[in-house]
Amino acid sequence: MWKTVVRRFIVMIPQLFILSLFVFILAKQMPGDPFTGLITPETDPSRIEELRIQAGFYDPWYEQYYRWITNALQGDFGQSYTYKIAVSTLIGERALNTFWLSLLSVILVYVLAIPLGMVAGRKQDTLLDKSIILYSFISFAIPTFVLSLVFLFVFGYRLMWFPTSGTVDVGLEAGTLAYFWNKVYHLLLPAITAAILGTTGIIQYLRSEIIDAKTQDYVKTARSKGIPIRRIYTRHIFRNSVLPIAAFLGFTITGLLGGSIFIETIYGYPGMGELFISSITSRDYSVITALIMLYGFLALLGSLLSDIIMTIVDPRIRID
Repeated sequence: MWKTVVRRFIVMIPQLFILSLFVFILAKQMPGDPFTGLITPETDPSRIEELRIQAGFYDPWYEQYYRWITNALQGDFGQSYTYKIAVSTLIGERALNTFWLSLLSVILVYVLAIPLGMVAGRKQDTLLDKSIILYSFISFAIPTFVLSLVFLFVFGYRLMWFPTSGTVDVGLEAGTLAYFWNKVYHLLLPAITAAILGTTGIIQYLRSEIIDAKTQDYVKTARSKGIPIRRIYTRHIFRNSVLPIAAFLGFTITGLLGGSIFIETIYGYPGMGELFISSITSRDYSVITALIMLYGFLALLGSLLSDIIMTIVDPRIRID
């Protein structure tokens, strides 16, 4: 398996190279530049031109790309024109916030989806099953920004159960237990929103797998031997039905990272998603290209992670 993993990482290199070239060219086609926002009635136009020349904005695109990709391979993605700090430092700070949000979201997704999928499959065609199906259809149909705005308005502003922005309250000392729980408190509402939107696929797949497993011969044999129905579901049906769900884990993680763009922006949560939107509006090319490259790498890594998880859950499966 490890040889295959190494081979998949090697295949990622040309894929990321093509992505970097594509993203760099598209970023350069965006109207304006990072210095456009500096123009005011009092600004000397010659000074803006000097900054553009110093940044190499008038060089041929292939020279700019070579300069950018060479520095990127050394871990230097340039400097953010908006925040005036290194892009790698800026993304590193925001990535940690997104990581914790995604981690809590993934945990909540599986905590919600697995019991609901099992109940729906076991209680097929009952009122409870139809209610769960209705919930999954609604969560699939509702846009991310709509649910986020509704939850923010109801639970943030009306009921005031959760904070409406930020990652931690001002004045708390880092490293204390109060600081930790306050960060979790700020994470809850965005994570719940992401979890509700991310349960649909898992519920439907698990329900279908359980319904199919109930008709298999090994289940009929277990029932004929007098094994309790609860034990049949927990030790036999669920164990065989969980394989597709395990494969979803890698894609669930990358999907939540992508979906966090809207959630972080609406909730004012300073993560990579919020940084991505603000960088587009401010035409901060260095940050935009670095973030897209990171998202592309995470998508490829998620696919590989799903394959690895499948081999761990079911040793009969081997990735090639």
